Amino acid sequence: MHQWILHIPVLTTLFAAVFTVVLFRHCQRRNWAPHLAWWTAGVFLYGVGTFTEGFTTLFGWSPGIFRAWYISGALLGGFPLAQGTVYLLMKRKTANILSGVMVPLILIAATCALLSPLNTGAAELQRLSGKVFEWQWVRAFSPFINLYAFFFLAGGAVYSAWHYRQAPALQHRYTGNIFIAIGAILPGIGGTFTRMGYMEVLYVTELMGLLLIYIGYRYNVANPLREPHSSINTSAA
Repeated sequence: MHQWILHIPVLTTLFAAVFTVVLFRHCQRRNWAPHLAWWTAGVFLYGVGTFTEGFTTLFGWSPGIFRAWYISGALLGGFPLAQGTVYLLMKRKTANILSGVMVPLILIAATCALLSPLNTGAAELQRLSGKVFEWQWVRAFSPFINLYAFFFLAGGAVYSAWHYRQAPALQHRYTGNIFIAIGAILPGIGGTFTRMGYMEVLYVTELMGLLLIYIGYRYNVANPLREPHSSINTSAA
């Protein structure tokens, strides 16, 4: 595998930083709407995860960076983005209940990731992998959390696209949600390859996924129409 692929997270981090600023400003204009606040946090944490990957490529493996990567990437890589969709598509009460269930679970998982002894002998100089946990059961949290994230982020985008598919005036939102759905799927595919030892695939899909989500976001906010509030909308509007 070409060494340049290991440097892709550096580019992804820079792009995530720009995207975070864009969303932060949008969030300010919308009086900190919950879905936008979650999305802003999501892209920021996405960038934190890729920062740890880039740091490892440039400076080598370290316990602190590894734990930061696992928490920001494996546990929080998609959840805040998905939760933004939850707050947009569902009633506030339902969204709050789901937050009340998932946030404590993630806090427990993160605490376990911080407390687990590490088998540093299993660490690779330029790659991050959960196999270094002595408590391998800690890794059992991430599939459930990521399944939740996939269901609501990708599923919410597909649901919104389906809603807008036959509305000529809202074709930009249909297109935007298709991009978001594909972008949400790609990092999950990369994560699956990571568990098989192919970390480089994740680096590529992380960048592609974030680019597609950004493109989807730009489509969704292009020429926004004034319309009554609906429980069905886009995650970026």
